[in-house]
Amino acid sequence: MFELVEPIGTITFSEVPNEAFLALGMRNYWDGYFAGRAAPLGLAPAEVVHAVFYNFADGEVARHIPWVWGKTTPQEAIAVRERSSAAALRQMIGELADSPGLVRVADLATRAAVSAPTEGRALYAGLRALDVPEEPVAKLWHAATLLREHRGDGHNAVLVTHGISGTQAHVLVALSLGMRAEEFGRIHHLPKAQLDAAVDGLRGRGLVDGNGEFTDAGRRIKERIEDLTDELAAPAYDVLGADELDELIAGLEPIAAALQAASD
Repeated sequence: MFELVEPIGTITFSEVPNEAFLALGMRNYWDGYFAGRAAPLGLAPAEVVHAVFYNFADGEVARHIPWVWGKTTPQEAIAVRERSSAAALRQMIGELADSPGLVRVADLATRAAVSAPTEGRALYAGLRALDVPEEPVAKLWHAATLLREHRGDGHNAVLVTHGISGTQAHVLVALSLGMRAEEFGRIHHLPKAQLDAAVDGLRGRGLVDGNGEFTDAGRRIKERIEDLTDELAAPAYDVLGADELDELIAGLEPIAAALQAASD
């Protein structure tokens, strides 16, 4: 489900929504990112957004929040994000956007997306408080975003449980991709001392070796984090019967394939 839902949810971070936020007066991509993604939290201060988003280095959120709220409001950011994300999704999936099957897929995805418990999941709860769009393409995007952030909130809880900081989480991803930490796009810009401290913390726990690569213990904890994240994401789909879940998967597969083809 992650592989099928994620490409739909991350449409939000593509060119069409970026251009829409730049038109509001945002200075760059990251202004629009933080305005759109943080908007369901209302006018939360940078410290709260930093805590909820979890994986940004200290000070990165504060470069955008609350500055963006001088250019737009959370309500306007929510509307712009929905409208531009739906437009991008429609553009990328072509004729699938008007197929009868998409209506059914959007309905099934939405049933799952609004069924999970909100306790301990701040960003998911903020999204749940929003109205569900009626237009099918926007509805599907909204459902995917709910499911994505529900999973993300659970993932953060697993990271906290295992004592892995946001920066260290990126280090683990980099190593799992066969990259050194300083080569990974989300953290390569960090000061060397800050990145070294994150790696040293993992090394001190025996998760990374002297060459900055995974130990067996590091691989096991990375796998454990991913497995638990899946377990915590699963209850969102309990509302669907087995046949409905199969129907949802079958309906999402061509959409995910179209998005993959559009991004190649």
